[in-house]
Amino acid sequence: MSSVLPRDPALVLVTDLDGTLLGGSPESRRQLYGWLADQRQEVLHIFCTGRDRRAVRAMLDGGVQPPPPAPHLVIGDVGCTVACGLSLETVPMAVDPIEAQWKVVAPLVDGCLDGVAGLKPQAQPPERRYAFNYEPETFDPSILASLESLGVDCLLSDNQFLDLLPAGVNKGSTLMRLLQLLDLPPERVVTAGDTLNDLSMFETGLKGVMVGNAEPKLRALHPELKNIYLAQDHGCAGIIEGLRHFGMVAPD
Repeated sequence: MSSVLPRDPALVLVTDLDGTLLGGSPESRRQLYGWLADQRQEVLHIFCTGRDRRAVRAMLDGGVQPPPPAPHLVIGDVGCTVACGLSLETVPMAVDPIEAQWKVVAPLVDGCLDGVAGLKPQAQPPERRYAFNYEPETFDPSILASLESLGVDCLLSDNQFLDLLPAGVNKGSTLMRLLQLLDLPPERVVTAGDTLNDLSMFETGLKGVMVGNAEPKLRALHPELKNIYLAQDHGCAGIIEGLRHFGMVAPD
Protein backbone atom coordinates (compact mmCIF):
# COMPACT_ATOMS: atom_id res chain seq x y z
CA MET A 1 0.00 0.00 0.00
CA SER A 2 1.19 3.51 -0.77
CA SER A 3 -0.51 4.91 2.35
CA VAL A 4 1.65 4.62 5.47
CA LEU A 5 -0.58 3.31 8.25
CA PRO A 6 -0.08 3.96 11.97
CA ARG A 7 1.75 1.00 13.50
CA ASP A 8 -0.35 0.85 16.68
CA PRO A 9 -3.30 3.24 16.36
CA ALA A 10 -5.17 4.28 19.48
CA LEU A 11 -8.30 4.67 17.37
CA VAL A 12 -9.56 3.39 14.02
CA LEU A 13 -12.16 5.94 12.94
CA VAL A 14 -14.41 4.83 10.07
CA THR A 15 -16.60 7.63 8.73
CA ASP A 16 -19.22 8.01 6.07
CA LEU A 17 -18.77 11.23 4.09
CA ASP A 18 -21.94 13.03 3.01
CA GLY A 19 -23.95 14.07 6.05
CA THR A 20 -21.35 12.65 8.43
CA LEU A 21 -17.71 13.72 7.98
CA LEU A 22 -18.89 16.42 5.55
CA GLY A 23 -21.80 17.38 7.81
CA GLY A 24 -22.17 19.80 10.69
CA SER A 25 -21.13 23.41 11.10
CA PRO A 26 -17.97 24.79 9.47
CA GLU A 27 -16.53 25.24 12.96
CA SER A 28 -17.06 21.59 13.94
CA ARG A 29 -15.64 20.41 10.62
CA ARG A 30 -12.50 22.49 11.05
CA GLN A 31 -12.12 21.20 14.62
CA LEU A 32 -12.33 17.53 13.61
CA TYR A 33 -10.30 17.92 10.41
CA GLY A 34 -7.49 19.74 12.21
CA TRP A 35 -7.41 17.09 14.91
CA LEU A 36 -7.30 14.26 12.35
CA ALA A 37 -4.40 15.93 10.57
CA ASP A 38 -2.51 16.38 13.85
CA GLN A 39 -3.23 12.81 15.02
CA ARG A 40 -2.35 11.02 11.79
CA GLN A 41 0.13 8.70 13.53
CA GLU A 42 -2.33 7.86 16.34
CA VAL A 43 -5.69 7.73 14.54
CA LEU A 44 -6.14 5.47 11.51
CA HIS A 45 -8.89 7.13 9.49
CA ILE A 46 -10.98 5.25 6.92
CA PHE A 47 -13.55 6.85 4.63
CA CYS A 48 -16.50 4.48 4.19
CA THR A 49 -18.70 6.01 1.53
CA GLY A 50 -21.02 5.48 -1.38
CA ARG A 51 -18.80 7.73 -3.48
CA ASP A 52 -16.50 6.21 -6.06
CA ARG A 53 -12.79 7.01 -6.27
CA ARG A 54 -13.26 9.86 -8.75
CA ALA A 55 -15.75 11.57 -6.48
CA VAL A 56 -13.49 11.10 -3.46
CA ARG A 57 -10.56 12.62 -5.38
CA ALA A 58 -12.67 15.60 -6.47
CA MET A 59 -13.74 16.17 -2.87
CA LEU A 60 -10.19 15.98 -1.50
CA ASP A 61 -8.98 18.35 -4.23
CA GLY A 62 -11.24 21.12 -2.96
CA GLY A 63 -14.71 20.02 -3.98
CA VAL A 64 -15.90 20.87 -0.47
CA GLN A 65 -14.78 23.66 1.86
CA PRO A 66 -13.15 23.19 4.21
CA PRO A 67 -11.77 19.92 2.78
CA PRO A 68 -11.02 17.06 5.19
CA PRO A 69 -7.50 15.64 5.32
CA ALA A 70 -6.86 12.59 3.17
CA PRO A 71 -7.65 9.36 5.02
CA HIS A 72 -5.34 6.40 5.33
CA LEU A 73 -7.78 4.15 3.45
CA VAL A 74 -11.01 4.45 1.49
CA ILE A 75 -13.89 1.99 1.37
CA GLY A 76 -15.90 3.32 -1.57
CA ASP A 77 -18.80 2.32 -3.79
CA VAL A 78 -20.82 1.25 -0.70
CA GLY A 79 -18.24 -1.42 0.09
CA CYS A 80 -17.30 -2.54 -3.43
CA THR A 81 -13.96 -0.70 -3.57
CA VAL A 82 -11.00 -0.47 -1.19
CA ALA A 83 -8.25 2.03 -1.97
CA CYS A 84 -5.23 3.72 -0.44
CA GLY A 85 -6.14 7.11 0.96
CA LEU A 86 -3.43 9.18 -0.72
CA SER A 87 -3.04 7.56 -4.15
CA LEU A 88 -6.56 6.11 -4.34
CA GLU A 89 -5.06 3.04 -5.97
CA THR A 90 -7.12 -0.07 -5.27
CA VAL A 91 -5.99 -2.66 -2.73
CA PRO A 92 -6.02 -5.94 -4.72
CA MET A 93 -6.25 -8.32 -1.77
CA ALA A 94 -9.50 -6.64 -0.74
CA VAL A 95 -10.95 -5.79 -4.17
CA ASP A 96 -10.16 -8.83 -6.33
CA PRO A 97 -12.73 -11.19 -4.72
CA ILE A 98 -15.45 -8.54 -5.11
CA GLU A 99 -14.45 -7.95 -8.75
CA ALA A 100 -14.71 -11.66 -9.53
CA GLN A 101 -18.15 -11.88 -7.96
CA TRP A 102 -19.44 -8.82 -9.82
CA LYS A 103 -18.26 -10.07 -13.22
CA VAL A 104 -20.54 -13.08 -12.83
CA VAL A 105 -23.73 -11.26 -11.82
CA ALA A 106 -23.50 -7.99 -13.79
CA PRO A 107 -24.54 -9.48 -17.17
CA LEU A 108 -27.55 -11.14 -15.55
CA VAL A 109 -28.65 -7.88 -13.94
CA ASP A 110 -28.34 -5.98 -17.23
CA GLY A 111 -31.09 -8.04 -18.81
CA CYS A 112 -33.42 -7.54 -15.86
CA LEU A 113 -33.19 -3.74 -15.87
CA ASP A 114 -34.43 -3.12 -19.41
CA GLY A 115 -37.48 -0.87 -19.41
CA VAL A 116 -37.76 -0.41 -15.63
CA ALA A 117 -39.54 2.90 -14.98
CA GLY A 118 -38.36 5.46 -12.45
CA LEU A 119 -34.65 4.59 -12.55
CA LYS A 120 -31.93 6.96 -13.71
CA PRO A 121 -28.28 5.82 -13.71
CA GLN A 122 -26.03 8.11 -11.72
CA ALA A 123 -23.80 10.33 -13.83
CA GLN A 124 -20.49 8.60 -13.09
CA PRO A 125 -20.49 4.81 -13.65
CA PRO A 126 -19.47 3.21 -10.33
CA GLU A 127 -17.12 0.27 -9.83
CA ARG A 128 -18.30 -3.28 -9.10
CA ARG A 129 -21.91 -2.16 -8.58
CA TYR A 130 -24.76 -0.28 -10.24
CA ALA A 131 -26.02 3.01 -8.83
CA PHE A 132 -29.30 4.75 -9.64
CA ASN A 133 -31.44 7.64 -8.57
CA TYR A 134 -35.02 6.45 -8.29
CA GLU A 135 -38.33 8.29 -8.33
CA PRO A 136 -40.55 6.98 -5.49
CA GLU A 137 -43.69 7.94 -7.43
CA THR A 138 -42.90 5.81 -10.50
CA PHE A 139 -40.40 3.15 -9.41
CA ASP A 140 -41.96 -0.24 -8.64
CA PRO A 141 -39.95 -1.91 -5.84
CA SER A 142 -41.39 -5.33 -6.69
CA ILE A 143 -38.52 -5.69 -9.21
CA LEU A 144 -36.08 -5.92 -6.30
CA ALA A 145 -36.94 -9.54 -5.51
CA SER A 146 -36.15 -10.56 -9.09
CA LEU A 147 -32.84 -8.71 -8.95
CA GLU A 148 -31.87 -10.32 -5.66
CA SER A 149 -32.58 -13.77 -7.09
CA LEU A 150 -29.78 -13.08 -9.61
CA GLY A 151 -27.15 -12.63 -6.89
CA VAL A 152 -27.22 -8.96 -5.96
CA ASP A 153 -28.27 -7.07 -2.86
CA CYS A 154 -30.57 -4.08 -3.43
CA LEU A 155 -30.01 -1.11 -1.14
CA LEU A 156 -32.47 1.78 -1.03
CA SER A 157 -31.34 4.85 0.91
CA ASP A 158 -32.26 8.48 1.54
CA ASN A 159 -35.55 7.95 -0.36
CA GLN A 160 -33.73 8.55 -3.65
CA PHE A 161 -30.80 6.15 -4.15
CA LEU A 162 -30.74 2.51 -5.29
CA ASP A 163 -27.49 0.55 -5.22
CA LEU A 164 -27.13 -2.94 -6.66
CA LEU A 165 -24.22 -4.70 -4.98
CA PRO A 166 -22.73 -8.19 -5.26
CA ALA A 167 -24.62 -10.31 -2.73
CA GLY A 168 -23.12 -10.05 0.74
CA VAL A 169 -20.94 -7.05 -0.11
CA ASN A 170 -21.63 -3.84 1.78
CA LYS A 171 -19.87 -1.26 3.92
CA GLY A 172 -19.95 -3.50 6.98
CA SER A 173 -18.72 -6.71 5.34
CA THR A 174 -15.86 -4.95 3.55
CA LEU A 175 -14.85 -3.12 6.72
CA MET A 176 -14.71 -6.35 8.72
CA ARG A 177 -12.66 -8.02 5.99
CA LEU A 178 -10.25 -5.06 5.93
CA LEU A 179 -9.82 -5.08 9.71
CA GLN A 180 -9.00 -8.78 9.48
CA LEU A 181 -6.49 -8.29 6.67
CA LEU A 182 -4.72 -5.52 8.60
CA ASP A 183 -4.99 -7.30 11.97
CA LEU A 184 -6.61 -4.26 13.58
CA PRO A 185 -8.24 -4.77 17.01
CA PRO A 186 -12.03 -4.31 16.78
CA GLU A 187 -12.23 -2.74 20.24
CA ARG A 188 -10.36 0.31 18.91
CA VAL A 189 -12.78 0.86 16.01
CA VAL A 190 -15.56 3.47 15.94
CA THR A 191 -17.83 3.85 12.91
CA ALA A 192 -20.02 6.85 12.07
CA GLY A 193 -22.86 7.34 9.59
CA ASP A 194 -26.22 8.90 8.82
CA THR A 195 -28.15 6.90 6.17
CA LEU A 196 -29.41 3.39 5.54
CA ASN A 197 -26.32 2.49 3.54
CA ASP A 198 -24.44 2.83 6.85
CA LEU A 199 -26.69 0.26 8.55
CA SER A 200 -24.38 -2.62 7.67
CA MET A 201 -21.56 -0.89 9.59
CA PHE A 202 -23.84 -0.52 12.59
CA GLU A 203 -24.77 -4.21 12.44
CA THR A 204 -21.16 -5.41 12.82
CA GLY A 205 -21.13 -5.09 16.62
CA LEU A 206 -18.38 -2.47 16.43
CA LYS A 207 -18.83 0.79 18.31
CA GLY A 208 -20.80 3.21 16.17
CA VAL A 209 -22.04 6.79 16.16
CA MET A 210 -25.34 7.57 14.49
CA VAL A 211 -25.04 11.32 14.00
CA GLY A 212 -27.92 13.55 15.03
CA ASN A 213 -28.94 14.36 11.44
CA ALA A 214 -29.38 10.66 10.52
CA GLU A 215 -32.26 9.93 8.17
CA PRO A 216 -35.52 8.97 9.96
CA LYS A 217 -35.56 5.40 8.63
CA LEU A 218 -32.13 4.77 10.15
CA ARG A 219 -32.97 6.48 13.44
CA ALA A 220 -36.03 4.24 13.75
CA LEU A 221 -33.73 1.20 13.82
CA HIS A 222 -31.51 2.54 16.61
CA PRO A 223 -33.29 0.67 19.45
CA GLU A 224 -32.51 -2.64 17.71
CA LEU A 225 -28.79 -1.95 17.28
CA LYS A 226 -26.12 -2.88 19.80
CA ASN A 227 -23.20 -0.63 20.71
CA ILE A 228 -24.50 2.29 18.64
CA TYR A 229 -24.65 5.76 20.18
CA LEU A 230 -27.28 8.18 18.87
CA ALA A 231 -25.66 11.61 18.97
CA GLN A 232 -27.53 14.84 19.51
CA ASP A 233 -25.14 16.90 17.39
CA HIS A 234 -24.95 16.77 13.61
CA GLY A 235 -22.12 15.70 11.34
CA CYS A 236 -18.62 16.27 12.71
CA ALA A 237 -19.90 17.52 16.05
CA GLY A 238 -21.85 14.28 16.38
CA ILE A 239 -18.71 12.25 15.64
CA ILE A 240 -16.80 14.12 18.36
CA GLU A 241 -19.71 13.64 20.77
CA GLY A 242 -19.72 9.91 20.05
CA LEU A 243 -15.97 9.50 20.51
CA ARG A 244 -16.25 11.14 23.93
CA HIS A 245 -19.21 8.92 24.80
CA PHE A 246 -17.14 5.80 24.12
CA GLY A 247 -14.13 7.17 26.02
CA MET A 248 -11.93 7.16 22.93
CA VAL A 249 -9.31 9.75 22.03
CA ALA A 250 -11.14 12.83 20.74
CA PRO A 251 -10.64 16.53 20.01
CA ASP A 252 -10.57 18.75 23.12
